Amino acid sequence: MSQTAPPLNCLPTFGDEDAVHVVIETPKGSSNKYAYDEAFGAFRFKMVLPEGTSFPYDFGMIPSTKGADGDPLDILVVMDAPVFPGCVLEAHLLGVIEAEQREPDGTWERNDRLIGVAAKARTHAHVHALSDLRPGMLDEVEAFFGHYNQLAGKDFKVLRRGDAQAALALVRQGARSHVR
Repeated sequence: MSQTAPPLNCLPTFGDEDAVHVVIETPKGSSNKYAYDEAFGAFRFKMVLPEGTSFPYDFGMIPSTKGADGDPLDILVVMDAPVFPGCVLEAHLLGVIEAEQREPDGTWERNDRLIGVAAKARTHAHVHALSDLRPGMLDEVEAFFGHYNQLAGKDFKVLRRGDAQAALALVRQGARSHVR
């Protein structure tokens, strides 16, 4: 008897040891934004970024979590080379960019961006904390999200940066908030 696999957004949150599972939605270097659509059980094309703009790192979700915006928690994954939409990998949390975004209707909502490193990374194997990233990288990532949201008619405001423990607390809260 065969079993049906769970939807990607309902996979286990945690992997081995201190790693989280990540479902990549948009690969590094992509000018197209994709997002997993549970109703379709597939990735949907969301938009094209402006000419010359692309995702700086692989972007995805942590399954079986729910953030303040009602969606699975977002995560940017630093790794050696981009992977494809739908690829499931394990990542170690480095920290979080705690942020709010103003929607087109004028309301503000939290929309944090977790930062992780692929568990099987080679060139980033030395990265264990946000402070291990190259100087200026987080400034560039924050600027990317600010520009990306601006083009979607939203404002993006960074509140603060948090360490791996703050990121893990958000993931645990997101896992508790997820409706099973």
